[in-house]
Amino acid sequence: MPDLTSVPTAPLLAGGLVGGFTLAQRTGVRPLGGAAMLAANAAAAPQWYAVGGAPLAAGLSAAYWSAMGVSHPLARRVGTWPSVLGVAAAASGAAWLLSDRRRAR
Repeated sequence: MPDLTSVPTAPLLAGGLVGGFTLAQRTGVRPLGGAAMLAANAAAAPQWYAVGGAPLAAGLSAAYWSAMGVSHPLARRVGTWPSVLGVAAAASGAAWLLSDRRRAR
């Protein structure tokens, strides 16, 4: 596996959510989307741990997976893509705010 420690986690999360959704939608195999999301989370979590220990890693992981869960009922109100993009922005924003910007210093 390539070294992703220099990649900011915010784009990893956005890619995991948007890419996972796209993969699941195009293939019709939802677990593939979950695998893409899991890979993004697995790549980001060590960086979160390095910045804020287990509480930050667990909190951002929970926020990431919660965003995916929130996207489903939100999609009924605003549409599929606006929902996916909105939750991706929220999860990525949290990662940037709580981890990435602190790492960049």
